[in-house]
Amino acid sequence: MSRYARQEILPEIGPAGQARIRAAHLLVVGAGGLGVPVVQYLAGAGVGRITLVDPDRVEESNLHRQPIYAAHIGQPKAQGAKDFARQLNPEVTITPVIDWLTPANAPGLIADADLVLDCADSFAASYTLSDLCHTQGKPLISASVLGTSGYVGGFCGGAPSLRAVFPDLPDNLASCSTAGVLGPVVGMFGLMQAQMALAVILKADPSPLGLLWRYDMAGFRSSSFRFDAAPEPEAAHLFVAKSDLRAGDFIIELRPEAEAPTPVAPDALRLPPEGFGANGPMPAPHQRAVFTCRSGLRAWRAADRLRPHWPGEIALLADTSTTGGGTP
Repeated sequence: MSRYARQEILPEIGPAGQARIRAAHLLVVGAGGLGVPVVQYLAGAGVGRITLVDPDRVEESNLHRQPIYAAHIGQPKAQGAKDFARQLNPEVTITPVIDWLTPANAPGLIADADLVLDCADSFAASYTLSDLCHTQGKPLISASVLGTSGYVGGFCGGAPSLRAVFPDLPDNLASCSTAGVLGPVVGMFGLMQAQMALAVILKADPSPLGLLWRYDMAGFRSSSFRFDAAPEPEAAHLFVAKSDLRAGDFIIELRPEAEAPTPVAPDALRLPPEGFGANGPMPAPHQRAVFTCRSGLRAWRAADRLRPHWPGEIALLADTSTTGGGTP
């Protein structure tokens, strides 16, 4: 009996649907709490190729929500996920990319994929993926989880982008590492991402693109809405890569010296986000302002403070090359 017999028997799949699943190439960004169930169930379903991007190594504190890595402590997560998937389904090709997702490598990775899943738990990665998927016309399934609640939605690929639904800085700037998360909760959202990805591959009607679900598992409450007609924001702070810095940029290093002893560029001005506004420093008319921090959140804050007082180009840079403590 075929390993896919129990799903091929479904009228919405059948042999033709299974062939579409087998032919699909997915880009999965993040091999953590969301990425683990995504890889498990999409590899199990027989997706032909998965490119998996993650820079991290397995830590013991990951295992309560990433149980496939019990034998991979200290090893790259992307490699551990490939090893697991090979045992689960040798028919699936997993290509691990042990690196950060950045505006420099993302365009090529997205161009080579049919569908993108954002499992990164990264503010900068989510908006970078959305901006590029929107430009390239590729579907994006994105989820975000914190504590016992979160959302999952289908964006781009003919539907509005993540920015159309979330155009402003999020109210809660915490992360799973600072605020915590329950394993079954993040696992459920990863499973929803996998299900939505299969629905896109199978061209399900109604499409999950343009649909967002919210769940609060503390009170077992859920809600959903469609955003097919949501307008794209007229202006947005775009992320750039470190390699995109130009001579003459007005570069601002928002991290204190204790967090980033070496600034992102030798001529960067070091100031906190609160240093910008009506009375703060201004770029010259010909300059591009580039705000730099670790996650992009402080950069977005500083850009919001500068924008009402300066009409020129503003870019954000999430610099992950310097490790250490500090706020996002």
